[in-house]
Amino acid sequence: MMRRKYKVVIAYDGTSYSGWQYQENAVGIQQIVEEALAYLEGGPVRVFGSSRTDAGVHAKGFVGHFHLTKPIPPKNLVRAMNSRLPDAVRILKAACVDESFDARLSAKGKEYRYQLYQADIMPPHLAPYWTFCHRRLDVEAMRRAASYFVGKHDFVSFAANPNRELESTVRNVFSFDIRKNGPRYTFTVRGDGFLYKQVRSMVGFLISVGKGNERPEAVLELLEAKAPRTARVETAPARGLFLWKVFY
Repeated sequence: MMRRKYKVVIAYDGTSYSGWQYQENAVGIQQIVEEALAYLEGGPVRVFGSSRTDAGVHAKGFVGHFHLTKPIPPKNLVRAMNSRLPDAVRILKAACVDESFDARLSAKGKEYRYQLYQADIMPPHLAPYWTFCHRRLDVEAMRRAASYFVGKHDFVSFAANPNRELESTVRNVFSFDIRKNGPRYTFTVRGDGFLYKQVRSMVGFLISVGKGNERPEAVLELLEAKAPRTARVETAPARGLFLWKVFY
């Protein structure tokens, strides 16, 4: 029996899903993708993802790997999977990989983007993918605050309890940029990995800085405190967050 390992790049609209991971009382993207593969394989297929994403979070470049005992050429696999998937989930690319590849363990880094729309009125067609803010924001203050996140730090103050044991809460943020285009703000952060709700917590705090509720230097104070996250660090809504790319 021939057994082949595949890598796929997945894009999805997470609005109606409970995130990537299986949930007991909700539908996750993992379940949807595995059901499509089970139809093609004629039996169960386990898909291993590059990371977890929260309910309502989107992805442009999520990566998964799996084995098929009935090999399909990658281009045909993309078409076949997409024919079985809902419109909110698309396979963008597929490739055969060697056994050493692991979607999570082989990753060298990830890029997340967070989208914020600041105006008096939120256009309805943007609502599922952009977080709304009616208050004016000080973009330079937010950029200064974001620069303090860059580097290797203990990010326990900017993460939620994942309800599982972690080896470490230290992560390395490679870059954190904020771009403004009219009413649209895009927060782009790259790092070697992120804790549970870390990106949304960092963005939530940057928005507080932009509103003038916090000083940029407060980021340093919280990082140095290395204390569990408090209500002072708000979690930005899930709908504005995209897993943009995984680096290997």
